[in-house]
Amino acid sequence: MTVESVFPRLEPLLPSVSKPIQYVGGELNSTVKEWDSVQVRWALMYPDAYEVGLPNQGVQILYEILNERDWILAERTYAVFHDMEKDMRDNAIPQFTVDSHRPISAFDVLGVSFATELGYTNLLTALDLAGVPLHAADRTDEQPIVLAGGHSAFNPEPIADFIDAAVLGDGEEVVLKISEVIREWKDEGSPGGRDELLLRLAMSGGVYVPKFYDVTYLPDGRIQRVVPNRHGVPWRITKHTLMDLDAWPYPKNPLVPLAETVHERFSVEIFRGCTRGCRFCQAGMITRPVRERSITTIGNMVDNGLRKTGLDEVGLLSLSSADHSEIAEIAKGLGDRYEGTNTSLSLPSTRVDAFNVTLANEFSRNGRRSGLTFAPEGGSERLRKVINKMVSEEDLIRTVATAYSHGWRQVKLYFMCGLPTETDEDVMQIGELARKVIETGREVSGRKDIKCTVSIGGFIPKPHTPFQWAGQLDHETTDARLQKLRSSVQKDKKYGRAIGFRYHDGKPGTIEGLLSRGDRRVGGIIEAVWRDGGRFDGWSEHFSYDRWAAKTAEVLADEPVDLDWYTVREREYAEVLPWDHLDSGLDRDWLWEDWQDSLNPDGALEVEDCRWTPCFDCGVCPQMDLEIQVGPTGKALLPLSVL
Repeated sequence: MTVESVFPRLEPLLPSVSKPIQYVGGELNSTVKEWDSVQVRWALMYPDAYEVGLPNQGVQILYEILNERDWILAERTYAVFHDMEKDMRDNAIPQFTVDSHRPISAFDVLGVSFATELGYTNLLTALDLAGVPLHAADRTDEQPIVLAGGHSAFNPEPIADFIDAAVLGDGEEVVLKISEVIREWKDEGSPGGRDELLLRLAMSGGVYVPKFYDVTYLPDGRIQRVVPNRHGVPWRITKHTLMDLDAWPYPKNPLVPLAETVHERFSVEIFRGCTRGCRFCQAGMITRPVRERSITTIGNMVDNGLRKTGLDEVGLLSLSSADHSEIAEIAKGLGDRYEGTNTSLSLPSTRVDAFNVTLANEFSRNGRRSGLTFAPEGGSERLRKVINKMVSEEDLIRTVATAYSHGWRQVKLYFMCGLPTETDEDVMQIGELARKVIETGREVSGRKDIKCTVSIGGFIPKPHTPFQWAGQLDHETTDARLQKLRSSVQKDKKYGRAIGFRYHDGKPGTIEGLLSRGDRRVGGIIEAVWRDGGRFDGWSEHFSYDRWAAKTAEVLADEPVDLDWYTVREREYAEVLPWDHLDSGLDRDWLWEDWQDSLNPDGALEVEDCRWTPCFDCGVCPQMDLEIQVGPTGKALLPLSVL
């Protein structure tokens, strides 16, 4: 049966809410299909506001891939702001899609892409507004399968009560496989109901269904074991890896937002994965191996995206974009093609040791020379060795000297506070490094208007990294160290005014740490916070540490664990971690050995990038029967003509 749009009831409410345009839909390149013309229907959610969610490439790619099939329909939904939530409740309007304003409860699948754990409460709001029970165990056959994906799905245990299933890794191929399973099950008359469908998905080995796994705990609160409770369900769930990115040049029809969004550019992912081996970086670890797009595909995607969107900025994205083996050819080819036009090119992610002024000049031919951003991460050389960020002070000073001498005036440096083995002195070295950067800039440029912005985030240990066993620094110590650093910089009369200083307090990081390494008991905390009004926890103006701390103490009152147990406690090798049954491709022993190398009493042992060295046996390639793609492909950007 055709599902009616809620827009006739929604439209009268729009004048009274903030940013009403975000609920209207109808963007250029969006897709609306007839409900009755398809067999499988997806609602794709990014659990944040439209302005944050619409630019998300993951959702846009899946939206397009699904809608390319004539038997699948995909629409989008985003988190609604507080004022709209109230109006929807007052007027009995359910959570809806922006494409055709259909209630998400009518879809077969609600696919939710989590880039951060702080979006969990927004999922609960959407489910409650939709009339879908919060707990998966309470859902009927008529309600959608709630499927989690994205980087935070690599440990979905804190939301195990609220989701029906989770997928690890790349989504392009697996969403089609899931759709095939659903179509086949529906064609057979939906035998066995919801439970049978979930079992079919689980038995495929590529979809994690929490209800088919039992978790038991030791008296001290640690996990005893996680075991399947259904015959045929695998002991470990493997991640999905898309190997040929050239075969999937999405998005081909990028969505053009109706309202201002956080990224006003067309983005092209030039490669996926990273083998630099930074020990803190979950994204780099879980996306191995490296897979490059060819220069021809990149050029075609840029050309197509600009024509389809009318945008005038292109971002070449990856975890470390300058590491593409053909980046020089890409930069020159695109620079030649778009020189003299209004199109600007940017390389948002550049390592200190991968930067060169020739590359930077290619990307600023059209006169747009924005500030450069580098991420030394650790203030001292000792600490950078601990985290395997192989960037020396000499590297950084040489790089900024080159930038300042060629006309740049602004450099931004990104660091983390709270890294393993960190001391007060390591943090104070951030200030010393910033002073040397300003001093160098003034010297090589002969100018006084040199600026350096220091941006500092709190370190959060993440699953599937060598630091997954590390204790997290408490927020009080984090704040004290950063205040000491700030005071030191501000007192410096020679350089202080040239150094910008940005950091957030440590409290949000503590809660993110709770959610990133939590187990199923944390689900009760998430629900309690949500019921107490928790929404948009990734936004500083809406986040409440006191609420999270109080509800954590309340929910865990009868448990042998507390907030510190989940965050500041260091884990031992033998402890069963909540995500040990979820396979990112990395060998657990290799991760542990790398963790021990970082703590070497004679100085941390560094690990080279395995793209250019012999294999370090992390487990990804042999276990997944894959090969690292290092390039170059030998393909040229032409026949794209110069404009």
